Amino acid sequence: MTALSGTARILRAGVVGLVMVALAACSTLYRNHGYVPTDLDLALVEVGVDTRETVTEKVGRPSASGLLNDVGWFYVQSRWEYRGAFEPREIDRQVVSITFNDNGTVQNIERFGLERGKVVPLSRRVTESSVKGLSLIQQLLGSFGRIAPGVITGDN
Repeated sequence: MTALSGTARILRAGVVGLVMVALAACSTLYRNHGYVPTDLDLALVEVGVDTRETVTEKVGRPSASGLLNDVGWFYVQSRWEYRGAFEPREIDRQVVSITFNDNGTVQNIERFGLERGKVVPLSRRVTESSVKGLSLIQQLLGSFGRIAPGVITGDN
């Protein structure tokens, strides 16, 4: 009877261990990709006053050099959800656009998000009514859902 209870304990411990491993494998993990300045950081940037150099000091330059152009700087951030064996799902995406005029001073500061697959301005400090470079922002927001996060980080 003692040998049977010892076997039962080992079996019970093995089942409990398997259940704990299965629960841990099903836990949700989140990963952030990219960098977007916070609203507090962006509040330090003054439209019509700050230049590329002062913006660099206050919020930094965009992390991806391909996102720099003559019109403005675009900061991109995505948040991905990983659930067990399921395919990763993008749950949030934001783009901050800081555009400059011909003199190199800040012209517009805008934050864009993605809602139901459409580009939505979340906040805006605009000196003009027209938004320059919106098609670039649409391309940035639209392309992240089709790229696996491992390709960006080199984890493949």
